Amino acid sequence: MRVLFAGTPAVAVPSLDALVKAGFDVVAVLTRPDAPLGRKRVLTPSPVAARAMELGIDVIRAAKVDAETTARISDFAPDVAAIVAYGGIVPKAALGVPRHGWVNLHFSLLPAWRGAAPVQRSIIAGDEITGAVTFQLEEGLDTGPVFGTLTEAVRPDDTSGDLLERLAISGAVLLSQTLSAIDAGQAAPQPQTGEVSLAPKLMLEDGRLDWQLPALAVSRRARGVTPEPGAWTTLEGQRIKLEPLALRPEIKDLAPGAIRVEGKSVLVGTGSHAVELGRIQPAGKKMMSSADWARGLATPERVVFE
Repeated sequence: MRVLFAGTPAVAVPSLDALVKAGFDVVAVLTRPDAPLGRKRVLTPSPVAARAMELGIDVIRAAKVDAETTARISDFAPDVAAIVAYGGIVPKAALGVPRHGWVNLHFSLLPAWRGAAPVQRSIIAGDEITGAVTFQLEEGLDTGPVFGTLTEAVRPDDTSGDLLERLAISGAVLLSQTLSAIDAGQAAPQPQTGEVSLAPKLMLEDGRLDWQLPALAVSRRARGVTPEPGAWTTLEGQRIKLEPLALRPEIKDLAPGAIRVEGKSVLVGTGSHAVELGRIQPAGKKMMSSADWARGLATPERVVFE
């Protein structure tokens, strides 16, 4: 079966590798254009593009699936298109190009967390179980019938990066199995059932920690936005980046945002109990341990995160 693979970030690479390993004829890869990275803003291929070039697969770079991109896809005559975090909408004209349509690997248990940031929103919401599905892509936002499902427990210390890394591996197997079933004429997608929730893309402001909230909510927010867009707070108007926090439920005498240093531990109050800072990156400086940062404060007991 001739497969067009659409994807952009590193989380999509295991799926591309799995399809190649399974023996599918991956005729081309659709990915986002090269992007400027680093301080020197060097144009860099997406992780999927880089892997496709290593595998000797033709690459279509496109910021959106317009008429020109659709025509290029048609030239490869795919039987099916597999899509994993491409980063753009596939319009109706392109959906009809492969005879088996487009199969999307999505990192949630649809219809929960439809949208661009399902894993991040799941952690922030405190879900204990999440997973991944393969479904038939439609014009609606992640609304198509489901081919297959897998589940994954959300661990207490999971960041979105940790969880996505696991789901990328298991999801790649699910995607390969789904395409095999389609090729064999044995696929039977089922309509989505259950409560719908949305997972819009995270913006920088989503990473701001609200110290008035209970500690568990603060911790979930920090883990959900790690590594992107990152957790942060402000001190005297300056933005400070934070890594995920540890819960300290035995300490309940700190006001929200107030800091206390105990040995090598830097504690911050929340709306319920304290949390312990991990590493911290003050404005204009490199990431450092919170203990090193606190040593540079003249009066740490007077410091209050905003």
